[in-house]
Order: sequence, then structure tokens, then C-alpha cells
Amino acid sequence: MANPTAFLREEYEKLVEGSLDWKLWVLEGPSAPHTVVNGREMIMLCSNNYLNLTNHPKVKEAAKRAIDRYGAGSGSVRPIAGNMEIHEELELRIARFKRCEAALVYSAGFTANEGLIPQLVDKGDVIISDELNHGSIIDGVRLTKADRMIYGHSDAGELEKALKEARKAEYRRILITTDGVFSMDGDLAPVDEIVELAEEYGAITYVDDAHGEGVLGDGGRGIASHFGVEGRVDIEMGTFSKAFGVMGGYVAGSLDLRLFALNKSRSWLLSASHSPAVTAACVAAIEVLETEPQWVRKLWENTNYFKQELKSLGFDTGISVTPITPVIVGESSVAKRLSERLFGMGIFALPIVFPMVARDKARIRTIMSAGLTREDLDTSLEAFEKAGRELKII
Repeated sequence: MANPTAFLREEYEKLVEGSLDWKLWVLEGPSAPHTVVNGREMIMLCSNNYLNLTNHPKVKEAAKRAIDRYGAGSGSVRPIAGNMEIHEELELRIARFKRCEAALVYSAGFTANEGLIPQLVDKGDVIISDELNHGSIIDGVRLTKADRMIYGHSDAGELEKALKEARKAEYRRILITTDGVFSMDGDLAPVDEIVELAEEYGAITYVDDAHGEGVLGDGGRGIASHFGVEGRVDIEMGTFSKAFGVMGGYVAGSLDLRLFALNKSRSWLLSASHSPAVTAACVAAIEVLETEPQWVRKLWENTNYFKQELKSLGFDTGISVTPITPVIVGESSVAKRLSERLFGMGIFALPIVFPMVARDKARIRTIMSAGLTREDLDTSLEAFEKAGRELKII
């Protein structure tokens, strides 16, 4: 009898053959500006830990205290017996930080998109989505029965054309979905233009701001703050796993949104609530952002310096305007060799290759941290220059 699971190995071996498989690196300590990876000390240039809050004393201490007070876990989903006062406190703090009515915490940003988007639209509705949206938005869209339209990346003109078509077709609801910061190129969606168009055509706006929270806007309040449209984006999705340095996702907006989501979103209803330690750490991370603005300032000082120096060396950094700075080298094999050379010089920066990006747009994706010193940046730049010249990239 044929082995019904033979495809598991066969498909994995095809990935290996095409150099498309993921190999897991092991951090032997915290995610920090200096860390040990596979036994070697490295400068970290590929973590989402923008503000180094994973290691902030207030964040760590809050997690420890929460275990002593509330225990190691919540014991249930929130609709039954897993809704602790600390979960309610976190959502109030998010709403205050985001300057909105209410918020709801999910287990992750992915589960927020995957669980909420399918509840917002149904048959007779339409989703209009940026062509480069994150996979979690794409999966959320696939779970709906709504029609779909795709507009060119950050192209407000194409978006308006789709909105006109949608209005002509007399859909019940129109939902516009977009990333705020696009994680491969580090560019921004024109959220101000999107909001204006949504208001003109009666559409709902849903912005995934995973890479904008803690990075953009007033005190790190995100892309709506950055563009001056706070209170006009209907649904903002954020995450605690990046700039906040912890774990989890959330949606922020109106009280109606919160009540709708907690009653209809199955990825929320059927997922155990965050452990007390994680929840308390998230609260503490918000407090740090509210009271210690130097971390966001330092992030941008480092970003501007590193990005400019890479450009001056002759590297192609694309269209990035955020702490995500790609070093675009073309062929996947070149990106992999560059990453290997950097690793050999103590720089941890991984390649992003096809199919995550176009075949001729392979890159090293660097992500800046407020925890890196100017010496760290100069050491990294020296390594990039040496490896870039060896591989004839520059």
C-alpha cells in the first residue's frame, strides 16, 4: 500500500533542491543587539525588536511580578474563564495609547487578520487589497466569501478605480485592506490618501500596522498618527511582537468594533488568553513608550545613519523610508553568499529570496534597533563593504 504521507518528504526535498527551505538558527540567549547564534557572538541586524524592549528592565520585571500574582497561565479562553483583570487593563492601555475608544487583544497579529477579516465581509461584499499585502491578510481574505479586487502596490489611482467599480456593482460592503509598513521593502502605504478615498466611497479601512506600531508617529503610535489621520482609520491591527518586544496582536478602533470582534471572531473566541507574564509585559512596554521617548528617537537616529551610509557605499536600498532597510543584490545565490560572508564577520543578517520577493530582487533585509551603538553600526558597515566588494556587488 502506498504511503499516504510520502508527499511530506517529497515536497520538502524539492524545497531543499531549489534552496527554498528554511534552516533554523538557534539563539543561545535573549534577542538583543549582541547575541549568540549557533555558538557565535553576533551583532543582530534582522530582528523585529526595534526598540530593544525585550530586554528592558521594567518589561522583564513586570512579567516576573505577574507570575507571582496570577500564576503561569490563564487556564481558559477569555469568553469562559480566562478573562483576567490584567487582560482588561491591557486593552484599556492600548486604547489610551492609540487614542481610540477600545481595543481587543489576540494571540498574534496573524490570528487577528485571519480571524477578523472573514467576519467583516460576506457574499455580496468586496475586499479591495494591495497587491503586496502580508500573507496573514491574504489568508484572511481567502477565508471570506466576498469578491476580491487587487490594486497596484500603494497606487491610490488604481484603488480609486476599483472603488468606482465596486460602487457601480452596488456591493453591500467595501473593505480596503493594506499593510501600513510593507515588511520586505520598508515603504509606506499612502494611508492618508486611502482614508480620503474610503470616506468618499463609503468603504471600511483596515490597516495592518505591525511594523509601524512603536516606530512611526507621535511617540510610536503608528501610521495613522504619522499621516495625521488618527480616528479616521476604521480598524487598526497592531502587534506586540515587534517594537513592543513581547508577543500578541490587537485590533483598535471603536467600541462597536471590539464588541463585534469578541462575539464573532473565532480565532479570538477559541484561543486561550495570553499568560499573565506576557500580558503584564505588554502593559509595561506601552508604559515605557509613553514615558521614555528616547528609544524611538534613537531608533530613527540609527536608521538614518545606517541607511545613508549603505547608500554612500553604493548599495541599492530600494524605496525604504523606515528602519527596514533592504540591501537588494539581485540573484538569490548572491544574497545567500552575502549573508554567509556577513555571518563569518559576526553580523547576523539573513537573505530574503524568491518566492518571498521577485527572482531578481533577492536581498539582505536589515532591521534597525535602538539598542545598537554607533560602533556596532560602523562595524556592520565595514562588514557590508568588505563582503560587497568581494562579491562584486559594489
